[in-house]
Amino acid sequence: MTGEYLLEGLAVPESLNLLHDLLERVGSEHPEIDSGDLMLFETAVIEVAGNVVEHGRPHGRVSWTFHLAVLPDRLEARLSDSGEEYPGGTWGTSMPQDPMQEDGRGLALATAVLDALDYDRTGEVNHWTMLRRRG
Repeated sequence: MTGEYLLEGLAVPESLNLLHDLLERVGSEHPEIDSGDLMLFETAVIEVAGNVVEHGRPHGRVSWTFHLAVLPDRLEARLSDSGEEYPGGTWGTSMPQDPMQEDGRGLALATAVLDALDYDRTGEVNHWTMLRRRG
């Protein structure tokens, strides 16, 4: 079974709750999706979206569009935002050495649980593409 979902709005903390709600709806409407796959996919989506909320500039005025496709073999999402360009270029897949360090874990965690995490910028828009193959 396939399906497509869309969420648009501002990249603010309250929008993370809307993403959680949307992914809960996906799980309800697609009971054939392995709960572990959906949980790990949701973890990655929230980590990436959380970075946009926290670091997106101008703060509180970044708009975003989240598009999710449920496909027979994978879950695929694209988060596009109007914030400034992501300055990191590439990111590492390892966690920070200091276990007390809070920063620097989100993209590494997302990379660990996804089959692909890509970033590109087209014009004035950032695009984060997340893919997790279904088990």
